[in-house]
Amino acid sequence: MRRPFVTMTCALAVLLAPVALFAQDPPAQQQPPAAAQPEPPKEPRVTFTGDAGMLLFTIKGDQTTAFEDLVARVRTALSSSEDPIRKQQLTGWKVYKASEPAAEGNALYVLLADPAVKGAEYDPVMLVVEALGKEYATPENQAMVKQFVEVFANVNRLNLMPLAR
Repeated sequence: MRRPFVTMTCALAVLLAPVALFAQDPPAQQQPPAAAQPEPPKEPRVTFTGDAGMLLFTIKGDQTTAFEDLVARVRTALSSSEDPIRKQQLTGWKVYKASEPAAEGNALYVLLADPAVKGAEYDPVMLVVEALGKEYATPENQAMVKQFVEVFANVNRLNLMPLAR
């Protein structure tokens, strides 16, 4: 029963491969100018839904300097942004480094967002990319962002709600 399915899937892939390989973009004159096309809204990758939020970053032991550079760039991006949401995020943005080492020689950092801006982007790499804007396209900036992406061993997100007193 499985063999006919696999055979049909492979045959379909072989038949459709030329279509995918030789597909051409439509002529440029058929598309409206880039300025006339609104940019689709980007959904945030990391958000908080609680009154406060916490990100636990496990950073590779040899990448702590790069992560701390990333945090500094995010803080600069938030403070220099004209977006009121980014300014609001900065008011609750606190980053701590654990004194104790994490497992396997890694380092543990905590981002505390209190208060959190619900639904706002909190992924530090995406915030740097946003701040770079069109400058992200330069090879130097793409290499920098790639380095930032590679510092993470693990990330955990916690949405926090205060306890009733």
